[in-house]
Amino acid sequence: MPHIEKIEILMVDLAPKVKRTDAIQSFESQETPIVRITDSDGAIGTGYTYTIGTGGPSIIALLERTLAPMLIGRDPDQIQARWHDMLFCTHATSVGAITSLALAAVDTALWDMRCRKADQPLWKMAGGAKAQVPLYTTEGGWLHIEAQALVDDALAAQARGFAGSKIKIGRPHMSEDRTRLTAVREAVGASYEIMTDANQAFHLSEAVRRANMLEEFGIAWFEEPMPADDVGAHARLMAATSVPVAVGESMYSLSQFKDYLDQGACSIVQADVARVGGITPWLKIAHLAEAYNVTICPHFLMELHLGLVCAVQNAPWLEYIPQLDLITEGPIMIEDGKAQASDTPGLGIAWDWDAIASMNLLPVHEIVEGA
Repeated sequence: MPHIEKIEILMVDLAPKVKRTDAIQSFESQETPIVRITDSDGAIGTGYTYTIGTGGPSIIALLERTLAPMLIGRDPDQIQARWHDMLFCTHATSVGAITSLALAAVDTALWDMRCRKADQPLWKMAGGAKAQVPLYTTEGGWLHIEAQALVDDALAAQARGFAGSKIKIGRPHMSEDRTRLTAVREAVGASYEIMTDANQAFHLSEAVRRANMLEEFGIAWFEEPMPADDVGAHARLMAATSVPVAVGESMYSLSQFKDYLDQGACSIVQADVARVGGITPWLKIAHLAEAYNVTICPHFLMELHLGLVCAVQNAPWLEYIPQLDLITEGPIMIEDGKAQASDTPGLGIAWDWDAIASMNLLPVHEIVEGA
């Protein structure tokens, strides 16, 4: 039986190529912890996670001091068992962002190893529903961007075959959001989807007010209208508007998604594979949503989510925000506005290890059998 012999832990920080602002924050840094696991057969799996500027060293500490040592000598093929071992070892800090993000780095590495050993790409290994998925872009829709620049970006995406654009909302007065959305809708026409995202900025009464305004534009969804821990408010919003409500990027466990689905508090779930703890729980969330006839449109992590949205039936979109260009050997394949799932065994990410080594911020931590 193979067993885990070595785990390497490092971290890079990837500065966004464009200015990213939303209704509550500015996204200026992307700490990216990376985990590389080697087993006794010599197989290697690589996984990663991320934060928006803070918390990266805490993830590294949890990996180095707690999670990695407990994995040495264990069977890497028993991914479900390894995930639950780690979860219950950290039960005092679960459910929580730091713990889930750390779990994800290990879990994605184990899935990468499994796929490579089976000579299969993730999208087939995890379900094999489809080989491509339509893209919508977020990168040109940030809150600080004025109307004409929003229009220019949406038209450029439309010309590339993309089927939608996301526009951040939450300007101080609703009229400002209406002006920006009006400009985009008039430019792209009725058949091009416009998604909106408030990043949890509103209380219930304002969320209802803005949702009523969004109905004018045939909006594809109203994302994170309110704080994610208020399930009841989202259920009341759903009852007050015809605009689909999307939630999930700020949720960290299967049970949180269960509560939303059970209470009819969302139309779309947006589970982030890093924030929910990895591929193992992400697939459970996707299948749970399918049982409720709800779609999953994941948040961020385009390069990793590509394999997952192509693995399941109920994932109609992939969000286009390039994340790993600086540390990979090439971007994802796009044809006529659709992302093409990679047939390369593993996650489908070709890491540039020279670039990673040059950008590594911390000493490489190695946890080795017998050390």
